Amino acid sequence: MTASKQETTTEEREQIKQETGQILNGFSRKRPGLIPILQKVQGKLGYLPREAMTAIAEYLDIPAIDVYGVVTFYNQFRLNPPGRHSIKVCLGTVCHMKGGYITLDAWKRRLGISPRETTDDREFDLDTVACVGCCTMAPVTVVDDKPEGVVEPTRVDGILLAFGYERETKDKEKSESD
Repeated sequence: MTASKQETTTEEREQIKQETGQILNGFSRKRPGLIPILQKVQGKLGYLPREAMTAIAEYLDIPAIDVYGVVTFYNQFRLNPPGRHSIKVCLGTVCHMKGGYITLDAWKRRLGISPRETTDDREFDLDTVACVGCCTMAPVTVVDDKPEGVVEPTRVDGILLAFGYERETKDKEKSESD
């Protein structure tokens, strides 16, 4: 798996423009609405693609670089599409002390991406969080909103193996039903 460099398809670009346009119609054309617009668009699309940021800039009559600057300044905004499975590594104090960065490095190596990126197949996205409040289970990784405790490199392999097994089972069931 490699870092998310995938391009959007023509169909995806059209859908992005349509959905962004629908959202923009609910807002005034004043610059103070930028962050609420970005939040709403990301809520709908899961991230903020270039096409959406450009449409927002045109709607508000501001330079596209200003929109991009806001998106990259605030940690709440994503520039990559979310994966089907979300991996968040806790780097809070206790997780840090118990090997959170080692766990993060294992995820980065196994998935071939860095934090805030998505695999090319859009199966996984990787991010870090400051604390998930499960300090007794450190180091913690949140997989699809479910905290996994004592996640060391071998456990990373086990979690990914389980995803692979699940995918193979679904593929087998699908082929048998066809």
